[in-house]
Amino acid sequence: MTALRAGLSYFALIFAAGFMLGTLRVLVLEPALGRQIAVVIELPVMLALSWWAAGFLTRGKDRLGTPTARLKMGATGFVLLIAGEIGLTLILGGTLSSFASELFTPPGLTGLSGQVVFALTPWLRLLITRRQTG
Repeated sequence: MTALRAGLSYFALIFAAGFMLGTLRVLVLEPALGRQIAVVIELPVMLALSWWAAGFLTRGKDRLGTPTARLKMGATGFVLLIAGEIGLTLILGGTLSSFASELFTPPGLTGLSGQVVFALTPWLRLLITRRQTG
């Protein structure tokens, strides 16, 4: 599996999970707790899923065993994730301007920071594995 294909799969798994969890966040958590708290509750779950997905997609794949391949995988996933979120915003009647301005709110910055960690997770898994095995 190439880094680009792995990145596509990584995006697909996490976007699907995010769509489901995001729906629960918006419909259940946000009305009860507010947007920022809801995002803070959702974020560790999404990062745990990202950790699992990165491991699942790279396990036993020698071509994905280099830092460069893992960074390409994460970058591909990140670009597709942002594109997917923009597409979802437009489908739901939002605009590019509303998407961009949302990024600079506390919940938007919290989510964006999680997406950056998502992008780095395949590489971080490799780094941690290499340190543990010596």
